[in-house]
Amino acid sequence: MTTFKQSFKEKRRLQNILSTGHNKPPSSPNASTLICFSFVVLDEIEERRQFLADMASLGQEKKYINIINTEISQKIRELETLDKARSSKKDAPPSERKESSVEQMR
Repeated sequence: MTTFKQSFKEKRRLQNILSTGHNKPPSSPNASTLICFSFVVLDEIEERRQFLADMASLGQEKKYINIINTEISQKIRELETLDKARSSKKDAPPSERKESSVEQMR
């Protein structure tokens, strides 16, 4: 589990370097950004389900079912993480939100 988180963080870090030219992480995402990420992840899950259905119609489901189900479960964990982050931002009182954003800027 920690290697997945580490690789995800490393991927984000490299994306930041390529997109901005420096290693500074972007400001923390707001709730609407997290919702957009959630829709992207949901689309990815649907694509994988559709692929599995296509392979089943071709008689190739057995080859891919374990791989696709593993990918879907990883995407579900991503959704849970995004939901947790979104709900923690939403549930925090305004004063705590300001403090956490100030700390993240440092």
